[in-house]
Amino acid sequence: MSPVNNDVPVTGKGLIVSFGEMLIDFVPTVSGVSLAEAPGFLKAPGGAPANVAIAVSRLGGKAAFVGKLGDDEFGHMLAGILKENGVSAEGINFDQGARTALAFVTLRADGEREFMFYRNPSADMLLRPEELNLELIRSANVFHYGSISLIVEPCRSAHLKAIEVAKDAGALLSYDPNLRLPLWPSPEEAREQILSIWDKAEVIKVSDVELEFLTGSDKIDDASALSLWHDNLKLLLVTLGEKGCRYYTKHFHGEVKAFHVNTVDTTGAGDSFVGALLGKIVDDRSILEDEARLRQVLKFANACGAITTTKKGAIPALPNEPEVLALIKGA
Repeated sequence: MSPVNNDVPVTGKGLIVSFGEMLIDFVPTVSGVSLAEAPGFLKAPGGAPANVAIAVSRLGGKAAFVGKLGDDEFGHMLAGILKENGVSAEGINFDQGARTALAFVTLRADGEREFMFYRNPSADMLLRPEELNLELIRSANVFHYGSISLIVEPCRSAHLKAIEVAKDAGALLSYDPNLRLPLWPSPEEAREQILSIWDKAEVIKVSDVELEFLTGSDKIDDASALSLWHDNLKLLLVTLGEKGCRYYTKHFHGEVKAFHVNTVDTTGAGDSFVGALLGKIVDDRSILEDEARLRQVLKFANACGAITTTKKGAIPALPNEPEVLALIKGA
């Protein structure tokens, strides 16, 4: 159950620490069929917080991941993938009694997804507060997290402690709820718990579907988005898939158009977007107050998200900077 030893340095400035789950996505080899009808599956590492960490690293940033994996072949494979991608795994613990989480992903013909999870319980759900690498969390310039780790104890308590420690150390808190309704006991519980930590985050990214879910409105408009605003917030983002994204700050708001690509699988697109954004603002938070610069960053983030949809799986599809710049230049 000891943390992983890792030779990736995490000292210095600009560290983004991502907290939560890492798992194996099994993506069907054929799109547009049900799980039962799929002839085979491609094994793809995933989990939103881990995707964000690798997105940051692949774009040249410094990232670390905090979470728990099973002490099994999949768990050690995932820890190895983090290290291969330049992400510090100093925050990982292994659980000898629970397996690494698995998710089977149904790809519809349009590249959108439906999930079936195997977590009963999985190792990520069993991370305890006393297992946290507090030194690593305190060294974060940005601390990023989702909501899946809020679903059950003891991981929920570990999540809340990690947020508190990061905030006290001066980290910018970044939140992507990453709604996965099949994992929650009920939609009402999901909404309540996701919103329970809402006012702690300074940067929040939601998808259009999550905006509808959290507000109870079927409108994707400024009024609906701003109903989620709170006083500590510096930036609220609403991603709109092929329509780009909207941004809201205390002083300005607007929309940045998407890049049009041949979409194969949308898995990881939002995580790629978030990683790109965080990598650009980690050393310069003043970007959040400068609309022209923020729009440039969001254009870059949109390009990252678009490229990620052109391949199956999340981590295998995350782009590097030359790929992103090429897409922007060619648009």
